[in-house]
Amino acid sequence: MRERATGDTRLLWLLLDADRWLVTALLSGVLFCGILAVGLLHPTPALTLLTRGDPVETLFQALITGTVTAVTLVLTLNQLVLSQELGAVGDQRERMDGSMQFRADVADAVDTPVSPAEPSAFLRSLVRGTAERAEAARNAADETALDDDLAALLSNYLEDVLTNADSVTDQLEDGTFGEFDVVKAALDYNYSWKLYAGRRIREAYADELTDEIDDSLAELVETLELFGPAREHFKTLYFQWELSDLSRTLLYVAIPALTVAITSLLFLDVQDFVGVTAGVPDVLWLLAVTTTASLLPFTVLISYILRIVTITKRTLAIGPFILRETDRRVDVDWD
Repeated sequence: MRERATGDTRLLWLLLDADRWLVTALLSGVLFCGILAVGLLHPTPALTLLTRGDPVETLFQALITGTVTAVTLVLTLNQLVLSQELGAVGDQRERMDGSMQFRADVADAVDTPVSPAEPSAFLRSLVRGTAERAEAARNAADETALDDDLAALLSNYLEDVLTNADSVTDQLEDGTFGEFDVVKAALDYNYSWKLYAGRRIREAYADELTDEIDDSLAELVETLELFGPAREHFKTLYFQWELSDLSRTLLYVAIPALTVAITSLLFLDVQDFVGVTAGVPDVLWLLAVTTTASLLPFTVLISYILRIVTITKRTLAIGPFILRETDRRVDVDWD
């Protein structure tokens, strides 16, 4: 996925891989340092600014109102999303039948009596299935006298499938659903391009491919087609899991944040803090700490939403639609 990403991969690590509490700490650190920097660089001393009118009271009144409103709205929206799991018994039966039929299709595609139950093992079986079909197609191609261009094209395409499949299979080996590892591994498998390239090769070289090669490619394409809905299903489940964690975390941090904001509003008098510590006015230290703590629910929310929207952007299309730059070493002249 990083090889296909445009821009700094360190930013991609921050958006996707980094622990959400670490991202929250970084965002809070930026906010804290920003308040200190502006307070120090402003030509008017911080104590003078903060005693003109009632900026501190206005600030914490707004923070209390904003925190209560935002947390309530986020929890309400999350409950609406999670309510999709609720339904009448007929709806649940229909969902169950669809799930069982899809599992049966996957079991047939990967030649196993019953498809795995764990998400990581389920995806691993699909990815391993594509590798087995690609290996069968490569063996058939090696035993057939093909045009040099077609032989090179098939070799590059199948090698790309095998290499990517081996890497993703290793990533899924110890994956635990609920953690980002499983979704991350699924994102690392660019099945859309493989599906498009496989179908295009079959159409462009239909007259030159032997029945054995064509059948192997057809089975490879069929297995890739199953990987798409499987990834989308587990991505949806992960989003619901992540939103549940977000709701719980917001409840944990909202009370301390409100406590800091309310006590600051009631008991903080900037005129009581006239000292200087490490070259920074004490009142500025205190204001930076209390403001950062009061905004903790928002920094937590941002840290979770950053990962969710990044995953969503990278998986907008399902099937052979390429919405971003990817590996295009395999291409076919289309007339």
